[in-house]
Amino acid sequence: MNLEQRIAAFIKLGLSIGDLGEEELGKLTKQVENNNNWFTPAQTIFALKEISGLLEEAKLREWLRNYHISHEIPAKGIGILMAGNIPAVGFHDFLCVLISGHDVHAKLSSSDKILIPWMAGKLVSFEPLFSSKIFFEDMLKGKDAYIATGSDNSSRYFNYYFGKFPHIIRKNRTSLAVLDGLENGEDYKALAFDIFQYFGLGCRNVSKLYIKNEEHLQDFLNEIEGFQETLSHHKYLNNYDYNKAIYLVNGEAHLDNGFLLLKESKELVSPISVLYYEIYQNTEMLTQKIQTDSAKIQCIVSKNGWYPDSVPFGKSQQPNLEEYADKVDTLNFLINL
Repeated sequence: MNLEQRIAAFIKLGLSIGDLGEEELGKLTKQVENNNNWFTPAQTIFALKEISGLLEEAKLREWLRNYHISHEIPAKGIGILMAGNIPAVGFHDFLCVLISGHDVHAKLSSSDKILIPWMAGKLVSFEPLFSSKIFFEDMLKGKDAYIATGSDNSSRYFNYYFGKFPHIIRKNRTSLAVLDGLENGEDYKALAFDIFQYFGLGCRNVSKLYIKNEEHLQDFLNEIEGFQETLSHHKYLNNYDYNKAIYLVNGEAHLDNGFLLLKESKELVSPISVLYYEIYQNTEMLTQKIQTDSAKIQCIVSKNGWYPDSVPFGKSQQPNLEEYADKVDTLNFLINL
């Protein structure tokens, strides 16, 4: 199977996802939700829409134009340990391995074991040769290389077992927002999407604000009232009630709009239902701090992307194909094995 055949199959996959009928989509999203209550139908539909958009022919070809994928290099078995924090979070690795010509040996997270196999089945239906290149396994032994995504703790386990093989091992990361005080209501609503999409479970979810003036926080809380429906999810509600109780019992200063807690902290990663914030004096000092923490940061958002290397509010969960997790070029790693 050559590169053009692989590209054609993924283009068809993207089109088929975009053309899913209401009945099939309903069955799929319900199955996903039954496996993991965090993955509501709305969250799954958003994830599928983003994947479908990534697989548009023009985007695929523009992405691949920067690489030389040889037809002569023999396929190698690539073990992928997939995370399960948001729907189909392992798809980009799945795509990179197959588009490079290698074989996928994936260990699925128990939290996200529906969507990737479903898409694999669709892909095989468009290109039957993929049936000998996609494997789902519980044990990933004897592979030629590994891609593993997990926590800081699990990364030590991954390094112990896979460190002697070519590998990409990812740790905990989070995302943050930089505000300069010129934001308006629409900006705050777009930022809220970066915070609440996937209930804040993704590494591209904003878990901390850097602000110039604490007075702007109340404006922010007032403008995002439309996101209070998040509280209707029982797991999110449990987190909100728990964290609120802890702050009240301990007498810890915080702001509360009824569904989101804001707390001043120098930490980057906030609990679900909590958003940390920190005041900065000038952009030079902030940039130095962010550079110090760069190994823990996945994405930065700001109004219209004014802050260097940031994306506009509302776009954190819409990475392009070339925006690799942890800023490690997965495709380059694979084609140079």
